[in-house]
Amino acid sequence: MSALTRTDFNFKGQKSVYHGKVRDVYNINDELMVMVATDRISAFDVILPKGIPYKGQVLNQIAAKFLDATADIVPNWKLATPDPMVTVGLKCEGFRVEMIIRGYLTGSAWREYKKGCRELCGVKLPDGMRENERFPEPIITPTTKAEEGHDLNISKEEIIAQGLVAKEDYELVEQYTRALFKRGSEIAASKGLILVDTKYEFGKKDGKVYLIDEIHTPDSSRYFYAEGYEEKFEKGLPQKQLSKEFVRQWLIDHNFMNEPGQVMPEITDEYAKSVSDRYIELYEHIVGEKFVPADDNGDIAARIEQNVSNCLATL
Repeated sequence: MSALTRTDFNFKGQKSVYHGKVRDVYNINDELMVMVATDRISAFDVILPKGIPYKGQVLNQIAAKFLDATADIVPNWKLATPDPMVTVGLKCEGFRVEMIIRGYLTGSAWREYKKGCRELCGVKLPDGMRENERFPEPIITPTTKAEEGHDLNISKEEIIAQGLVAKEDYELVEQYTRALFKRGSEIAASKGLILVDTKYEFGKKDGKVYLIDEIHTPDSSRYFYAEGYEEKFEKGLPQKQLSKEFVRQWLIDHNFMNEPGQVMPEITDEYAKSVSDRYIELYEHIVGEKFVPADDNGDIAARIEQNVSNCLATL
């Protein structure tokens, strides 16, 4: 199984390229974005040394389906998906914050809560909560969008005071975030899953706010299996989940959290395949369809280049 971990395309009209942790984003004439979901995987703000086969296809196809399924709630950037690993859409000016919404106390929020934290991003948290407990109402805990290093928690008041997002834009984005999470939760429930928490990114083009980037993928979201949730919660057992958290936990178990002096554990082919299998499992659960691996004839990059070039010629 091959994995695409680096791209270096030169599309017609290309002005620049940005290589993110997972996605490579090509700017076409300052009008369009070609977003390639590579098979890179990151955790604790570091890219792991081995790619995960089919991960990019899983992420891109889930995001595309959810962008279509929520287009009635908020306009989004997507125009086409010319390749299983690629979305082409409008180039928007992204807001410098990520909107994280949490329905349950888990992950990093639980780690902070366990240390005694009772306020997260300006949101007061009740005493006496347990790991994986459902919040009375979903809470929004934004972060800054760091160019490098860690994203930082930030409150609504700080975002507005610092001018990161205008007040009216932020309040609209908050409404969109809650509505998207509600829709995502309903779709997940219909598939036997719980959408635990997720992040959304927004931007503007010609004065209009758009949903951008990915949505409801295992890289941006956490899912629990609904079956068995209550029993596991009551017994204080770990939830069966579909998300990237299992990769983070594997790294923690191998004494790596990207802290000084820590060494990245070896990512074997066997472990990479097991991660790939988990991503495919999530795809099939949340989409409700059998995953069909893309045919690359041994050259993923050549396939993408051809498909994207054909698409750009028509837009």
